[in-house]
Amino acid sequence: MRSPGRIVKVALLLAAVVLPAALLTPTNASAANSLTMLGADVSSAQRAIDLGAKYYDANGVAKDPLDILKGAGVNYVRLRIWNNPASGYNNKAKVLAYAKQVKAKGLKLLVDFHYSDTWADPGKQYKPAAWASHGISALQTDVYNYTYDVCNSLKSQGTTPDSVQIGNEINVGMLWDDGKVVNNSFTNLALLLKSGYNATKACNSSTQVIIHTADADSDSNARWFYDGIKAQGVNWDITGLSYYCMWHGTLANMGSVVSDMKSRYGKDVIIAETAYPFTTSDADGTANSVTSGCTGYPLTWAGQGAEFTAVQNTARSAGAIGVFYWEPTWYAVTGNGWDPANISGSGDGWDNMAIFNWTGQVNPNVKWTP
Repeated sequence: MRSPGRIVKVALLLAAVVLPAALLTPTNASAANSLTMLGADVSSAQRAIDLGAKYYDANGVAKDPLDILKGAGVNYVRLRIWNNPASGYNNKAKVLAYAKQVKAKGLKLLVDFHYSDTWADPGKQYKPAAWASHGISALQTDVYNYTYDVCNSLKSQGTTPDSVQIGNEINVGMLWDDGKVVNNSFTNLALLLKSGYNATKACNSSTQVIIHTADADSDSNARWFYDGIKAQGVNWDITGLSYYCMWHGTLANMGSVVSDMKSRYGKDVIIAETAYPFTTSDADGTANSVTSGCTGYPLTWAGQGAEFTAVQNTARSAGAIGVFYWEPTWYAVTGNGWDPANISGSGDGWDNMAIFNWTGQVNPNVKWTP
């Protein structure tokens, strides 16, 4: 996900594009396929709870947000990990602690390695400070050792990750500039991805490796990327794509990309991130990252629920095995800002995209369905 505080609101993408209702209509769910990874990225929830945030189920009963999400159908939790974030949140120690709670609820765990001290997304892939001066050879070792250490530490406490992402939305590479794809050369990126893959399998052979791009909008871009790494001998288990309709176009197009990715590479596919606004209003002083929706889905609780259902139905019909809602628990809580360098002083640009309103009540229309 793009860092919520720094998304440029591009009028061409957000306001001017009119998506025909016919193209946003989901295809009928196929009985032959089901979604087994019913996911939620709740990386900000730990901080919210530490600050005293309350979460309420559809009956108004205060509960652990993991229990509320599980009740809505979630069986898989995604947690991002940053190497050494200034706030401490989403670092190794915090992820280890929250992983215990996730696994205690009977939920599966996906660890999303950003390989950075802050947000990594298509527009920025900053090296962590500790690796800033390292070239590609040292970075291969860094990625291997760090990935293995985190995975093995989780394993040692009884919370082995069920899957990991080697990088986050790495459309043109990671750990820039060494791992950036320049002039169609995937050589360096492939070395890093192999290090992450090998470390994960050395830790636990059954942990599935996801390679994640934000390419659900473009089959040509997705083919360019995954063809590029495949040609370099990179292996992976699951192809992960981000899909936000206001940025990535129609449901029909997303379904086409998912279907092609599955058939072209013979690997399972997931929508690793998606979300939809329930309002245009803003709960704090930080402007919303998303201020428009998509035709056919009003910015209401009902619209949010319907759009998420449509994403699941389209992905399922196209052959995907999972869909993850990004940060459904991140409603505006003072001190739980988007900027790890100023977590107490920055705000939340995602408050209108969470599935909890500004007093912590869950949207009863949002359900995860197999």
